[in-house]
Amino acid sequence: MIDLKEILENGCTISSSGTTGTPKTIFRTPSNLKSCIEVALNGQNITNSSSILTVTRMTHAGGLLLQTLPAYTIGCDISIEKFSAFTFLQRFKRHTHTFLPPAMCEAVIKTKGFKTADLSGKHIAMGSDPIPASHIQAFIDKGAIVYANWGMSEIGPWTINKKYTPGDKADEKVLGDTFWCDYKIIDDQLYVKGPLCIYDDWFATGDLVEYKNDQLYFISRKVEYIL
Repeated sequence: MIDLKEILENGCTISSSGTTGTPKTIFRTPSNLKSCIEVALNGQNITNSSSILTVTRMTHAGGLLLQTLPAYTIGCDISIEKFSAFTFLQRFKRHTHTFLPPAMCEAVIKTKGFKTADLSGKHIAMGSDPIPASHIQAFIDKGAIVYANWGMSEIGPWTINKKYTPGDKADEKVLGDTFWCDYKIIDDQLYVKGPLCIYDDWFATGDLVEYKNDQLYFISRKVEYIL
């Protein structure tokens, strides 16, 4: 069982999926974790009355840092369980927040129970990979508050995002309109910097983006980051 108190005191090592090259482990200091926690709590409206359902790996930034560790610091109820698309909706009924990568979103959408699901007032963060607008829209249409989120292991899982509420129309390939870090675009590549990042200097993300209509959109990955 992972020791969240020890992580807060001593920092932690998380695994990177290798989107910026070879998969690797990344160490986050206690001070860096504090920055990640503050923005995650504020951005997702997580309070001490919130209840978190974690169904993603705790060795990954999304599973540990997006909701679980931030919620722990303010005394939230937290359930860490193995993901099952067939039981997810039933288990989520007693919780307020969860995080789902695109593959898990798709699996839940395909279940029979999703057709009649009522997710009114539920907060669902999505990320780890580009999120199809159809996934976001499916959960919006069920009444959920959806956070389309962009982040990286080197920066922090809650970095650039967009909040959708019932009645909104999801955008295709949008990274977000809310920025929790400094950013710049050079030759279409996104660079980020700030307290959330493990590096002091500007970090080249490998993501090619476009800023238009007050939002940042994903174009593709740089070739050298894909090969």
